[in-house]
Amino acid sequence: MDTGWFKSSYSGGGNENCVEVRITSRAVSVRDSKNRLQPGFTVGAAEWRTFLAKVGGQ
Repeated sequence: MDTGWFKSSYSGGGNENCVEVRITSRAVSVRDSKNRLQPGFTVGAAEWRTFLAKVGGQ
């Protein structure tokens, strides 16, 4: 599974001031949409799920 890079639907159509996410079966990568050539960061899938649970209040 590889989703390719995508922005949240909350970002709006023409807004370039966003973060983009790419999900694979093993990891999740995050980058700044204004500067796509700069490296973002990557975390393992389990760590991403933990992060989402904490920020989602679950």
